Amino acid sequence: MQPYEELVSELTYRSFMHGEAYQNGGTPYRMTTKKPLPYRDLVKRAAGMIEDADCILVGGGSGLSAAGGGDFYYSDNASYRAHFGKFAEKSGFKGAFAGSFYPWPTPESRWGYLATFLDTTINAPLRQPYKDLDALISDKDFFVLTTNQDTQFLKIYPWDKVAEIQGDHRFFQCGNCCTDEVWDSVGPVGEMIGAMGDGLEVPSDLVPRCPHCGREAFPWVRGYGNFLQGELYEEQYRKVSEWIEAHRERKVLFFELGVGRITPAFIQEPFWMLTAQLPHAHYISVNNVTQFLPEAIEDRGIAIRKDIAKALADVRSDMGR
Repeated sequence: MQPYEELVSELTYRSFMHGEAYQNGGTPYRMTTKKPLPYRDLVKRAAGMIEDADCILVGGGSGLSAAGGGDFYYSDNASYRAHFGKFAEKSGFKGAFAGSFYPWPTPESRWGYLATFLDTTINAPLRQPYKDLDALISDKDFFVLTTNQDTQFLKIYPWDKVAEIQGDHRFFQCGNCCTDEVWDSVGPVGEMIGAMGDGLEVPSDLVPRCPHCGREAFPWVRGYGNFLQGELYEEQYRKVSEWIEAHRERKVLFFELGVGRITPAFIQEPFWMLTAQLPHAHYISVNNVTQFLPEAIEDRGIAIRKDIAKALADVRSDMGR
């Protein structure tokens, strides 16, 4: 197990003892009692912290994609209806993520939905918040850690600069985990979309199956069942662990964007602990719902409660980029 994975495991275990706090949208950690600075002052402070940092570890959560239009996962809103309306009208679930757990009667209907879901994210354009983020960090020594599976970061950065610890929509895995192998989903998804047309089901011969055991395949992402935690998974934790180890004595900025309350132990809480532990570390959080800043790092961090798209654009403007 890699060091960052060990930290995530430890914090996940701790979270089980404080379930009520998380369920209510809170946190069991002691937060600062200091009043936050006005928004414009926080923007200037964030710009200064980015300029001053030797290196930056970005932690990208679902809120980052939602701020750029990828807000169809948990809500029955306009973007959800635009992409998944025909499924919503027939099956009644609300939000794209709910469709992943819907009791589809056949593999053909399940993959009619899943292919649409994967096609929507794989072929989405690079969203504006990612462009603004890139303008802020591109001249720095940076690395990206993300729980997002929508491939947005991989549209702009090479594989060795990104750790996707919750999986990637571009890969399939065996539903039975009979093999450590993952394989391309992009080509098969395109074939399914083409064959399905305006319908709701894919042809039986296009239902993706494991080339080794014949079991139905699934996207290589946490949340669809037996998430394969094999070599590719370990590679993600190895990349981020090695980056942290190589930069621990430098002025590291932990830059957390859009982390929600479902899995704070993957990015948010490790960033808090590492900021407290590393001698020259600082921390920025941007979130449109919460404004959590732990007391232990209140003098080395800021938390901005604002729409992420606006906050990143404003920081970019303040830095003249």
